[in-house]
Amino acid sequence: MDAQGRGRADNIDPADQWVLNPNTGEYELRLTPSAPQSGVPRPRRGSPANAGPGAGTRARRAPERESPATPGPDVPGPRRRRGAPAEPPPGRRKGRTKPKKSKAKKILLWTGGSMAFVLVAVSAAGYLYLKHLEGNVSTTDVGSAGKKGFSKDEAFNILIIGTDKRTGKGNEGYGDKGSVGHADTNILLHVSKDRTNATALSIPRDLIVDVPDCPTKQPDGSEKVVPGTQNVRFNTSLGQDGRDPGCTMRTVKAVTGISVDHFMMADFNAVKTLTSAVGGVDVCVAHAVNDKESHLKLPAGKSKVEGEQALAFVRTRHSFGNQGDLDRIKVQQQFLGSLMRKMSSSDTLTNPAKLISLAEAATKALTVDTGIGNVSTLKDVALELKKVPTKNITFTTVPVLDNPAEKVKATVVVNQSQAPAVFDAIKSDVSFTAVKQKEKKEKADVAARLKGTRSAAADIRVDIYNGGAPGGSAQETLNWLQNTEGVPKSSQLGNAAAPLSKTTVEYSPDQADQARKLADLMGLSASALKPGKSEKNSQGLPAIVLTLGKDFKGAGVSLTTPTKAPEVDKSTADKTVCAS
Repeated sequence: MDAQGRGRADNIDPADQWVLNPNTGEYELRLTPSAPQSGVPRPRRGSPANAGPGAGTRARRAPERESPATPGPDVPGPRRRRGAPAEPPPGRRKGRTKPKKSKAKKILLWTGGSMAFVLVAVSAAGYLYLKHLEGNVSTTDVGSAGKKGFSKDEAFNILIIGTDKRTGKGNEGYGDKGSVGHADTNILLHVSKDRTNATALSIPRDLIVDVPDCPTKQPDGSEKVVPGTQNVRFNTSLGQDGRDPGCTMRTVKAVTGISVDHFMMADFNAVKTLTSAVGGVDVCVAHAVNDKESHLKLPAGKSKVEGEQALAFVRTRHSFGNQGDLDRIKVQQQFLGSLMRKMSSSDTLTNPAKLISLAEAATKALTVDTGIGNVSTLKDVALELKKVPTKNITFTTVPVLDNPAEKVKATVVVNQSQAPAVFDAIKSDVSFTAVKQKEKKEKADVAARLKGTRSAAADIRVDIYNGGAPGGSAQETLNWLQNTEGVPKSSQLGNAAAPLSKTTVEYSPDQADQARKLADLMGLSASALKPGKSEKNSQGLPAIVLTLGKDFKGAGVSLTTPTKAPEVDKSTADKTVCAS
């Protein structure tokens, strides 16, 4: 920095303060005595920001690992270990060694918006900088619509919402004028438990649905129930009548049967700021585009878009396909695949200035639920997402049909002959891409639990508990087993000690034949069988333990989960596709 720049702290870009420490091979956040003290973390106590010429060297000593690469007249040089070779003087350094790969944690943040979601990699800046980023994130309390926290050991579902609310300069030409912020773009992102795959399910904004009653938190802390509405567009599940993102989450559950754990939401500005921060995103169009509505102009073939042009690309629909929203969804999915590849590239991950810019842009663009409303938790979410290979991230859309009630086709309805299989695959954590099985032996051992002899139904001795099924399910199952299936030695013992997501059958080794027969009657898969210990029933005799989980659909309704996803129109995040 020149002498003029030293006197102008406001000219220092926070990204410029990330320097390579040659002793460790790591990038570090250096806050020198002349560094600005706003917008980024302050140095630790003992390193005053404005130490003057008269201050002692001891008072001006920079914190450990934050010392300047070249000591100035006011800052002592780094200490040299006893016996270590002396550092060559400035300007005479030769043969600088290749820096080691940074061991700093990478924070990968998935953000939502009109572009649906984006993978952002951010080099860790330490606790203080994380707290600074956390101040950028907005949160909404959605109550019981989502989970209170995040688990690294489970599959999870995040609803990514892009609103059509016009905020920020230059957005007058997009969305509905005066919109309260409807759910314009919606993607339900399911990440598998084993992190081998993920499914991004787009939900059309013009899908006709029944929006359920929605409890919403008010500014004064009270709760107001917004009444549900029937036969309306999906996008009205947000904003309309004061509905919050929790209402959209509840609507997704009502339509698909899939529970949503968390949400991420952003508006038009997110597309512009994030694509500019990463230096543009590569896109491809099959033919030249000159759209008068969105003002998008692109030549045929590959181009790079960012900022205003990127927003125009994801908002354009009159130049692709049948000029409808379903074709625009495909274009957005193609754009997102390209954006994800750019964000996870080495060019992005190894550029500290770019990572700082992305961290600021991403956190300012986001609104999330309180369950993941801090940067530390967002980091955990992102690190789990990072484990999924892009080739196994599938983009697809809810199967739909034109609304038969309309003469002029403007809306769509769920295709009941195809959609349930898609929803069941996601609920059952089944991949839409071919993934390499990590634990083939374990899966074979599980499948073997159903192989072997079966006892007679009359010989099954079972105690039934309700572990998360609707009220009365245990009694309903007891009646069905005794009166329809011929299992007289069955008892209903109330609620389980803890709720379960899936129905299970626990048994001792000498009861395996009874467990197999019960699985056949209940329509249970091998994974529902849990070899272990039996319990004593009311007569003191050993009994199988049947616990009805949240997946229970009713007595006599099969609970066998799909092992293969249905064929769907899809794309994956690793491949380049030209919009047409």
